[in-house]
Amino acid sequence: MLAKRIIPCLDVRDGRVVKGVNFVNIRDAGDPVDNAIFYDEQGADELVFLDITASHEKRKIILDVVEKTATDVFMPLTVGGGIKVLDDIRDLLNAGCDKVSINTTAVNNPEFIKAAAERFGSQCVVVAIDAKRVHDSRFEIDQKREVPEWLNASSELKQRLFIENPSEKAWEVYTHGGRRPKGINAVEWAKYMEELGAGEILLTSMDRDGTKEGFDLELTRAISESVSIPVIASGGVGNLEHLYEGISIGKADAVLAASIFHYREYTVRQAKEYLKDKGVAVRL
Repeated sequence: MLAKRIIPCLDVRDGRVVKGVNFVNIRDAGDPVDNAIFYDEQGADELVFLDITASHEKRKIILDVVEKTATDVFMPLTVGGGIKVLDDIRDLLNAGCDKVSINTTAVNNPEFIKAAAERFGSQCVVVAIDAKRVHDSRFEIDQKREVPEWLNASSELKQRLFIENPSEKAWEVYTHGGRRPKGINAVEWAKYMEELGAGEILLTSMDRDGTKEGFDLELTRAISESVSIPVIASGGVGNLEHLYEGISIGKADAVLAASIFHYREYTVRQAKEYLKDKGVAVRL
């Protein structure tokens, strides 16, 4: 049995780690390199860096932070935010990261994922999906929806991926740090990304992000059971039982958390020991 992974996440803005609720109400959570060293010493399986405003602000990727981190830590590092071209991936890998997380560019141009997988290998291509549960009234009146041109141009893909009937249970894909709804069904999108070569899915529930109410287990399980590549569950962890639920009920291969680790409510070691006591295979 493959060990389940515990992954702290560092949301970075303006060179600082931050944390919010439902992608807003941001507060400072320290220096990213110091945080990374702390988690490395605790035995975290991996670390995720997300530059949460890079795409929205049209900024470059955070190479300096990645280089400093890679010098001092030895666990696998995934970096996302502001990746627009293949050379961005090359630069990040050269700076010391192991995997890249891609959201906005994947939605704007799905073929980018195929090209990235062919050039660098699927093992380093993570597709991040920020998903929000669809409600009939919100879906109908939301005038900010930006359906990608490639989706409108393909009747086959639009029939498959677009949420035609908001009365049915669905979760919608968002981009630009959770700012822009795209009308894309998150479950179908995950399947499509796997087909194009993604090696992993980083799934965040926008409804649960920062709430400490636990993962959206229905969403997590729906996507985990729809793809054969690993799924990282993210968004909503408030206690160690939530981590267990993400694995046992959500069927996730890895669980990601921020607040409970940043503010020292629990350590990574405590999380692993808790999961081990519950019968989950973890690396201690």
